Amino acid sequence: MDLDAAADRLYGLAPGEFVATRDALAKEAKTAGDAALSRQISALRRPTVVGWAVNQASRRHPAELDELLGVGGRLREAWRRQDAEALAALTQERSAATSRLARLIRQDAEAAGQPLAGAAGTEIEQTLDAAVVDETASEQVREGRLVRGLSYSGFAPAPVLRPVRTAEKAAEAGASPRGRRAATPAGERDGGDGEAARERAARQKAERERREREKAAAQAREAAARAEEGLSSWEAEFAEAVQEHDRLAEEVAELSGRLAAAKDGQGAARHRLDVARREEGRSRRAAESARLRADRAEAALGDVPPTGG
Repeated sequence: MDLDAAADRLYGLAPGEFVATRDALAKEAKTAGDAALSRQISALRRPTVVGWAVNQASRRHPAELDELLGVGGRLREAWRRQDAEALAALTQERSAATSRLARLIRQDAEAAGQPLAGAAGTEIEQTLDAAVVDETASEQVREGRLVRGLSYSGFAPAPVLRPVRTAEKAAEAGASPRGRRAATPAGERDGGDGEAARERAARQKAERERREREKAAAQAREAAARAEEGLSSWEAEFAEAVQEHDRLAEEVAELSGRLAAAKDGQGAARHRLDVARREEGRSRRAAESARLRADRAEAALGDVPPTGG
C-alpha cells in the first residue's frame, strides 16, 4: 500500500466511513514499519459532503466528466484566442454539460442517503464551473480527492472586440471603381479623429481594468497559497499530535492491562496471605497445645515412684 492507493480508497468512501478507515490504514502502515506513510495517511482530511459527492463523478461518471472538462479546455483556448464566436457556442455547451453532470451527482448523493439541495447544490455547480475555468481545478476534480467544494476567484480573459475605426471605414467607403471622392471636409475629419480618440481611450481603460483584475486575482491566489501553506503546516502538526496521542494511548492501554493483571495478582496474593495467616495461627495454637500436653505428661511421669528390682 502507498499513499495514492490509500487516498483513492478513502476518498471513494462515504464521509461517515472515512475516519475509521483512515485510522485503520494508518495503523496498518505503522504495524508494517512505515511510520512516514502512517503519518501521511493520518494527515488526510475527511471530505465535506459536497467534496465527497463531486469525488464520485470521476468514479461513477467518467464519460460525462471528460465531456465537461473537454469543453473547459476548448473554452480556455477560445479565451486565449479571443474567439467570440467559439466562446458563444462553448458557453452553451458548458452550461448543458455542467447541468447534466451536477444532476447526476445530486442523484447519486440522494441515493446514498446524502441529499444535496440549496447551498450544497449551488456549491456543486460552482465546483464544476471552477473545473471548467481553471486547469488546476480541472485536474483536482478529475483526480477525485477533493476535501471540499471549489470556487474560482480568478478572472477569465474575455475577448477584446475592437470596433473598426471610423476613419478606416470612411477610407474603405471612399475607395470605389470610379475613383476616390473629394477630400473630407476639415470638420468631418475632426469628428473622425475624435471618435478614434474615444475608442483608444475606451480600450486603454478596459486594458487598465483588465490588468487591475489580473493583479487582484494574482494577489488573491498568493494569499490563498500562503493560507494553504499555513494549513499544511498545521495539518502536519495535527498528524504528529495524532501519532503522539495514539502512541501514548497504546502505552496507557498496555500499562492499564499490566495494572489490571497486577491487581489480580495482588488479590490472589492477599487471599493466600489470609489463608496462610489463619493456618499459621491454627498451627501455632496446635503446637502450643501439644507442648502443654507434653509438659504435663513429663510432670506426671516425674510423680511416679521408681519400681524396685
